[in-house]
This record gives sequence, structure tokens and C-alpha cells, in this order.
Amino acid sequence: MLDVHEHITDAVKTPALVRLAPNVVLIRFETLKVYAALGALRHLLDTGAIRPGQTVVDSSSGIYALALAMACHRYGLRCHIVASTTVDDATRAQLEILGATVDQMPPSDDLRLDQNRRVARVRELLAREPGLHWMRQYHDPVHHLGYAELAELLRHALPGARLAVVGSVGTGASTGGLIRALRRHDPGVRLVGVQPFGSVTFGSERFTDPDAIIAGIGSAIPFDNVHHDLYDQVHWLDFQHAMAATVALVRDHAVFAGLSTGAAHLVASWEARNTPDRTHLVIGADTGHRYTQRVFTRHREALDPTGLAPLVISDLGDLAMPWSTMEWARRGVRVPAQERRRKDAVL
Repeated sequence: MLDVHEHITDAVKTPALVRLAPNVVLIRFETLKVYAALGALRHLLDTGAIRPGQTVVDSSSGIYALALAMACHRYGLRCHIVASTTVDDATRAQLEILGATVDQMPPSDDLRLDQNRRVARVRELLAREPGLHWMRQYHDPVHHLGYAELAELLRHALPGARLAVVGSVGTGASTGGLIRALRRHDPGVRLVGVQPFGSVTFGSERFTDPDAIIAGIGSAIPFDNVHHDLYDQVHWLDFQHAMAATVALVRDHAVFAGLSTGAAHLVASWEARNTPDRTHLVIGADTGHRYTQRVFTRHREALDPTGLAPLVISDLGDLAMPWSTMEWARRGVRVPAQERRRKDAVL
């Protein structure tokens, strides 16, 4: 039965569940972060932290910006986005039509510099306009709240299944919010995190992957919304491996999705072979449109994912490109002092 939605965000946040293999199910979104934006704004409005008509501001590499602008449209709020250099023309145009004002960073191949510039710009705006509310998607736990609704949908769609969630770590909000809600009913649900090489989040910052699109998948600075003790397993992939699986999703399943979805699909396929008694849920955070030039027009270069497998390691000192995996076992992590100082300097 079809529902008539009162706002587009209700339609956009509803995922499509697609079975990719007997024990692999894709949770496909147009933009996953609508859950984070809606949940955060509802809570902030309900608690009086913000009021209708107020302007919220945040930094984004793309899909959160669009989700926040749509949520602001729904709740009668103004929106200001400090956009990464990676935000494409189509996304920027949508933001502007939705009424958001956009500051976009200049072109840069250094994504740490891009992140630092964005946060510095947010600070400038806050100093100039104290009435702005900084959403802090990377650090405010309010962004975990909306995923409880998604967890309920999945529990009803897959009753009784032994679940493993596989998704890119990114800000930590989607995997963290979802797994916490699922574990309230079943503490045994596994969480498998996917990282690019070069991200500080799980200790691969010493590596360089020239083609990697780190924005939205990893990070150049520590994020407070990443709770390392939620993750059972971590996989690190290079761009070529993620691209191979992203192209294969279209070829094998007609699913046009983003790079993080392809990476999670490759990881889930390997995990599913090793733990066939679980249903592996692949988080498909967005569509493939913003990866057209970097990934899909290069489809003839893509590796055959059927021949790819990770190096299984037991210590971060053994981490190696192009694909490694390690049992994380829900342990925490101590952020090195120099990284903590760097994060504090840009927050």
C-alpha cells in the first residue's frame, strides 16, 4: 500500500531493501543522512535549543548538507552550509534552491586542509552572528538519535535474523546510532566498519591513496561521534577496490550507488562467506551521481571483485594496502596526543 507523504523527507528517508545474496541485503537510500538531520532538528526544537526561523550552520562534504537543507525546509529553519571542495554543482544548485546559503572551499587536493578551512569558516560565521546554531555533525551525539527509527524498520523487515551491519564509518553517526538501537534488542548484532587508507579514525593515517575520496568515508581529524568500542571488525580499502565493487553493483544488480556503498558491498561479500549464518546489512548511503566522473566513467578500468580478498591482520602495525581487515572486538581507542591537539585546534 502506498503512503501519501506530507514532506519529501519522509519519502527520501524510507530505504529500499534489496537482496544481493542469500545472506546479504542492501539498505539503499537516496540520502541516508536525512535520518541524522531530521532526528537532530526534532530534538533541538523539542528541547528549545533552537527555535523556528533560526539559522543552523554546519560543514559538509555533500550528502549531509542536502539532508540538513531538506530538514530545515521541513521545519521552517534557515540553513547555511560551509561546503567541501568536493561538493559538485548539482548538489550546490539543490542547496541554493532549497534556500540554503553556501560557502564553498577553494579547490584542494589536501582534504585535511579542506576540513580545517571549513571549520575555520564556521568559527568566523559564529563570531560574526552569535545567533547561529552550529550543528557539529562530526561531534554532537544528537545526530545518532534519528537512526532508532531505521532500526525499528529493519527489525520488522527481518524478524529473527542474526544481523551484521556493514557500513563506512565516516562521522560515526549512522553506524553508531543504528547499532546502538539494534543492540537494545539483540546485543549480539555485529558491526563491521569500513575505512579508506589515510583516515585517522582507525589508525591508517600513515598511508597515502592518491585516488581516495576520503570525504564521507574516513577523516583527517578525530570525530567524537565515532565510538570505537561499538565495532566488531574493521576493513581498510583503497580506492581501486572500492571502485571495483561499486561498478560491480551496477553490472550485477543494476544498483547505482556511491563509493561507500560499493566498499561496504565488497566487505559484506567477504564477511558473508566467513559467517554464513548471519544476514549482512550493507548500508547504501547515497546514489552514484556524485561519483560519475571519478568512478563510473572509468568502469572499464575496474578490477574484477571476485578475485579480491583482504590481508587478515591482528595488529595495526601490520596494516597494508590495498585491503586489510582486523578483528576490533569492540575495544576503545586512545587518540594520540598530537591528533587530539590537532582536533581541538579546529573545533
